[in-house]
Amino acid sequence: MSKQNPQLDAQGNLKHFLTTEGLSRDLLTDILDQAEGFLGVAQQAVKKVPLCRGKVIANLFFETSTRTRTTFELAAKRLSADVLNLNISTSATAKGETLLDTLRNLEAMHVDMFVVRHATSGAAHFIAAHADPHVSVINAGDGRHAHPTQAMLDMFTIRRHKQDFSRLRVAIVGDIMHSRVARSQILALKTLGVPEVRVIAPSTLMPNGIEEAFGVRAYHDLREGVRDVDVIIMLRIQHERMNSSLLPSEHEYFRLFGLTEERLSTAQPDAIVMHPGPINRGVEMDSQVADGPRSVILEQVSNGIAVRMAVMSMCIGTQNLKSQPQGDVDG
Repeated sequence: MSKQNPQLDAQGNLKHFLTTEGLSRDLLTDILDQAEGFLGVAQQAVKKVPLCRGKVIANLFFETSTRTRTTFELAAKRLSADVLNLNISTSATAKGETLLDTLRNLEAMHVDMFVVRHATSGAAHFIAAHADPHVSVINAGDGRHAHPTQAMLDMFTIRRHKQDFSRLRVAIVGDIMHSRVARSQILALKTLGVPEVRVIAPSTLMPNGIEEAFGVRAYHDLREGVRDVDVIIMLRIQHERMNSSLLPSEHEYFRLFGLTEERLSTAQPDAIVMHPGPINRGVEMDSQVADGPRSVILEQVSNGIAVRMAVMSMCIGTQNLKSQPQGDVDG
């Protein structure tokens, strides 16, 4: 495994997918290119390809997320893998078994890949560091740290509509401070060459020093922040933020930061609107925008399956190379 990046093997191929941080533009572009090839699978009479036949992929969701887990499950099944969904609420982990014990027991079942979602930042990295050498790990969201496949399906959706990242202005709106999605998106956008990334949030939800740390422009006014942008990514506001001192109320948040057609009018005429879902209508945006002609939110869901197929197949491909006799690799 590469000393420079624990996600890569010694040859620089993708072994794990834990974060968009530290990955090259070429590798991120390769993920997007691979995903293009998987889009058509959904249109086939038999919605499967044999790339992961004989492999076992375990979804370890210590946090609930129906949409993310379902798209990972569909992606694995379309690659012809066997899928194991671990029900954490009734598993031994809920009875006191450690994360490492859970890992070892699943490895004893000859699992080849773990898709991990966990409330603790770094959980997927921990599993990747302690897993057997043949096992790959994909981070499906860890704490406030990263959600790399969400970021990549967003990049894929943007590229299909805008083609050239180097000409774009992108605005990310919402709870920047607590969002693992925003962090992963910013890193991916900057790596892919987007010259201007804006983050828009109330001061209570904007990290100090974010402009210097990530090379973005911070705004506290939605109308000004989305002016002339090509892409607007709305983040989901967690309900617990509304019940704390960070935000006064849902109504007040929508009044200041909710996306309406009137506020959207300051963006470029062909600007697209994105959201990782699920949407809080009347909080992050109104229904007219969510269901309007510039919304690509449902496309993001469909694209997510293709992107997750791409990431899984690239990691499994590394495993397959390692399992082949050396002569076959050279040949």
